[in-house]
This record gives sequence, C-alpha cells and structure tokens, in this order.
Amino acid sequence: MVQRVRLRYTKRGRLRFTSHRDFQRAFERALRRAEVPMAYSAGFTPHPKVSYANAAPTGTGSEAEYLEIALAQLRDPVELRVLLNESMPDGLDITDAVEARTTGLSDRLQASVWEMRLDGVTAEDAGRAVAAFLAADSVEVQRRTKNGMRTFDARPAVLRLEASEGPADRPGVPACAILRLVVRHATPAVRPDDVLSGLRATADLAPPVPAAVTRLAQGLLDEESGTVTDPLVPDREVVTAAPPTAAGLSAATEAPPEGGVVTEGSA
Repeated sequence: MVQRVRLRYTKRGRLRFTSHRDFQRAFERALRRAEVPMAYSAGFTPHPKVSYANAAPTGTGSEAEYLEIALAQLRDPVELRVLLNESMPDGLDITDAVEARTTGLSDRLQASVWEMRLDGVTAEDAGRAVAAFLAADSVEVQRRTKNGMRTFDARPAVLRLEASEGPADRPGVPACAILRLVVRHATPAVRPDDVLSGLRATADLAPPVPAAVTRLAQGLLDEESGTVTDPLVPDREVVTAAPPTAAGLSAATEAPPEGGVVTEGSA
C-alpha cells in the first residue's frame, strides 16, 4: 500500500433503501470498472482494502457517508472521484475525495445532523412536541435488537432539536413539519427513529406517514455551538501545507486504514 484516500458519498432518492451490504457490492464493482489500483489483503483469498465508518441505517438518505480505500499506486483524489462516479449508480455519488494524511477518521465522526420531514404534521404540533422532548430529563425508548427489546434513554444524545414548516412531498397533504436535529454518536447509538419514538412518548406526536429522514452532515462536534464540522478538513490542511510526493506518501501511509470497519468483499 502506497496511498490512502478518504471519500465522502451520498445515498439519495430510492437508493436510500439500499442496505450497507448492497452499497459495498456496488462500490466494489465501481472500483473494478474504474480500474482503481487497490491494495489487497494477504491470505488465501485476497480482498480489496476498504474501510467503512458509521454507515447510515437502511431507509435513510444521506449527504455525508465516509469510507477509506488503500491503493497500490498513487492516484490524484479528484480524478479518482470522477472515475468512480462514472461507474456508480445514480443516487450513490462520490462528492469529495482527499488523500489521507492524518489518522483517526472514525474518531472525528462525533455527531450527525439529521433532517426529518413529517408529512401531515403541522409545524405548531411539531414545535410543541419538540419543546416537551427538550424539557424532559430523560426520554426512554425501546428498540428491537437481535437479543430482544432494549430500553435506553435517548435524551442525552440529542444536542439540538428544532421544528419548522416546509412544503409537503406528497400531493394532497396540507402540512409538513421539518425537524432538524444534532445527535451525538454514543453507545447505544441514538437514531432518528429513536427520536421519533421519544416525541411520541413525551408528546403523543405520531406522523400519519413514515418520516423521510436524511443525514445532512457528520463529523467533529463543536461542544460550545453544537455545530458539526467536516471531518476531512484536517487532511486537506496537511496536503495544503505539504504537497504530496511519491517518497513521502510511501513512508506516510504504511499503517493500515485508520478507523471504521474493514470489509473484505469479493474482488
């Protein structure tokens, strides 16, 4: 391995219903079609080295998913992004690429910004439910896991929660409330559907149709302002300060991909 590249990608439209495994298959096919010089794992059945970090749940859209790939040859990240996009399905788009010159990408994914569209719910009703949720000391919700039902407090992870009015996506629906929330990544992870369960528990808010959920951002959390910043900025700053060279890249990237879950897919 001589280079690591970090990519930001999206899940839009109907592609939000793809599972993480479906995305892995599509992405690995795109790597082959684009003839990306991947580094491979050792062993009897070598696999391309791809590290995924904190993927969004199936059924949610996202503008901010991240992964890292290990390359056997040097490539320009911008050209790599263009080649991969030509081979990816519409809706799964690579929106950013940067050479990995720092460690700890997964450690920078500290919080997410989510948007939930609640068709059939007025902004006034949503605002009252938000106020009740934020005023609660704790909001216990339940989620079914492989080990059965689990109960946990969703309130501490929600740093910001706001309601506003927006246009409805469905014809004939008179109202649509937009919820914007900032959620700290914690254990157990608090997902947007957990927040909806909390709104139902604290204020009896029950949207008549399933919410349309999109992750708008994820990255470093500014504790004072509650904002979430781009996790790729530290890599850009290093590249700007010290332009890459072949010798420097070879020495700087001998370590395995940092953070996330290394997935070994079929070549």
